[in-house]
Amino acid sequence: MYCTIISVRGHYEVFAADGHFLFSADTRAEAMEELADWEEERIA
Repeated sequence: MYCTIISVRGHYEVFAADGHFLFSADTRAEAMEELADWEEERIA
């Protein structure tokens, strides 16, 4: 899935390709991990 990760005031926000908010994370690494988990759950 294509998404955008944006740094916002010390945390990261993840948005889907269509622009809707998916989740936020404290670090970019955490955002990447959560995105992988989110995609895995979505596929299952």
